[in-house]
Amino acid sequence: MSRFQQAVLAHPGRLAVKSERGSVTFAEVDRRSALLAGALASSGVQQGERVGVCLPRGVDLVVALLAVWRVGAAYVPLDPTYPQERLEYMARDSGIKVVLDEGTGHAWPTGIERVLAEDVSNGVDDDPQVEPLFCSDSAAYVIYTSGSTGVPKGVEATHGGVASLLTALETAGMYAPQPRIVGWNASVSFDASVQQWARVCRGDTLVIIDEQQRTDPAQLRAVIDEHEVDDLDLTPSHWEILRDCLLAPVANGRKLRLFVGGEAVSERMWQELASAGAGGRIEALNLYGPTECTVDAAAAWIEGEGPHIGPPLQGVRAYVLDDALQVVPTGTPGELYLAGPRVTRGYVNRPGLTAQRFVADPFARNGDRMYRTGDRVRRRLDGALEFLGRLDRQVKIRGFRVELGEIEAMVRSAPGVAQAVVVLHSSPTAGEQLLAYYVPAETGPADEGLRQYVGDRLPAYMVPAAFVSLEALPLTINGKVDIAALSAPDAAGPGEEEAAETSPEGQFETLIAQVWAEVLGKDRVSADADFFALGGHSLIALRVVARLKKQLGLIMPTKDVYQYPRLRDLAAHVESLHASVAAGS
Repeated sequence: MSRFQQAVLAHPGRLAVKSERGSVTFAEVDRRSALLAGALASSGVQQGERVGVCLPRGVDLVVALLAVWRVGAAYVPLDPTYPQERLEYMARDSGIKVVLDEGTGHAWPTGIERVLAEDVSNGVDDDPQVEPLFCSDSAAYVIYTSGSTGVPKGVEATHGGVASLLTALETAGMYAPQPRIVGWNASVSFDASVQQWARVCRGDTLVIIDEQQRTDPAQLRAVIDEHEVDDLDLTPSHWEILRDCLLAPVANGRKLRLFVGGEAVSERMWQELASAGAGGRIEALNLYGPTECTVDAAAAWIEGEGPHIGPPLQGVRAYVLDDALQVVPTGTPGELYLAGPRVTRGYVNRPGLTAQRFVADPFARNGDRMYRTGDRVRRRLDGALEFLGRLDRQVKIRGFRVELGEIEAMVRSAPGVAQAVVVLHSSPTAGEQLLAYYVPAETGPADEGLRQYVGDRLPAYMVPAAFVSLEALPLTINGKVDIAALSAPDAAGPGEEEAAETSPEGQFETLIAQVWAEVLGKDRVSADADFFALGGHSLIALRVVARLKKQLGLIMPTKDVYQYPRLRDLAAHVESLHASVAAGS
């Protein structure tokens, strides 16, 4: 019997999922997932196959994921916000024959059947008979990550790996023994989501946090308080925006437990969380692990000296090796290799890359493999691991793993581009941003045309904040691109040359221009400037909303920044809202 079935039998009337669109019990999720599993089986889905899931976070998504597992298949998350071209590539590459979606917005390649998840799962069969078919070594999901060769690669994880993850976190005391209320914060295309949503299988209640709530401190705080959320997963980038909201005491004397992962924790953040923990306000964990090792491989309570990623979790063998695959002494930097039951099967349709990254474990006698992480670490005397950085050009931005080579390949594929290099730039105002430098062909594209081309083909978090045209890329004495010689774009950014003829006018345009300049690190901003073309993203949009609230006393959702990305249009919207509030008072 699966852990989810045990949870259903133990407390069928307990709420399994809560969302803005309603709440459902464990018994209802069980019934609906069985109905949907039956529909998948009728569509010809067999054990071991893959099923696409293209749904926003919500009750239907949880039901769909469980239904795919119930029929013995693996789910392939297809984020509805991704560009159509990328979704089609993942659908073809993963070999799915069926996709669960809402029936609108996306056209799938020929041969892929669409099943409307909500319509089927809301059927009337009172006793659907679909017994779970999966076993520990069968595939559970395929999550696509950025690929250095220019196309995303799918990582295939097993049910045994997911079960091992849950057991390890329980054994370490990081999952409490009693049922908890868990905020689901991450995109289903981000592997951290597995650690969140799969907790329903152990009897925990999921609270769905939608995109607007997760990017608005006041709304997120209201969700935490209203639903009495116990556990919340977030990245360090997200913490920077939500710090004040999350440090406020929670009701009923309980402590909010934060699961921090996806990016390296800075010294300052570690000390902030450790201090808050010592003061009894929150509990915080630092989680580390690549997608290729089923989400989390090491974890540590954020307390005392740091930062570090802790010791390996139960079931993980962690080796710190040199180039000859020899163990380096404690305290000496080396590359981290991971082995054990959570090491995934490898990359879908990429046997060469799989063989390169998943290598034989020389310390095991049973033919096990170990995964070469590319992370540089050292082992402390107490056994904890310290993360020292990457050995390649892979970066993390807002929790997502990004291969700069994939973005470079996309920029180079644009008409009129001869060469391209992408770097990660950090500024004290805008934080970490991707910058693209390119050498045009004889007739290169305008910056905005290039931005549109890349934006139509890559997820928003992979689109560079700026595209800088160069006559030639700087080279080192060895003939390689000299990354250090690439300076950040001028602070004025795109549109500076138009500033004289499109200067902000009036109170609201002037105020928003000042706010944008502050949060984006610009000297000045044109009234016709586009927030996202200047390098804005969801976390910076939060800062815009927070500053407008401080300046005008105006409460505005972050989605309004998305709806009105041009400064002049946002100013008109803000002026209208301000007038309505004034009239109401």
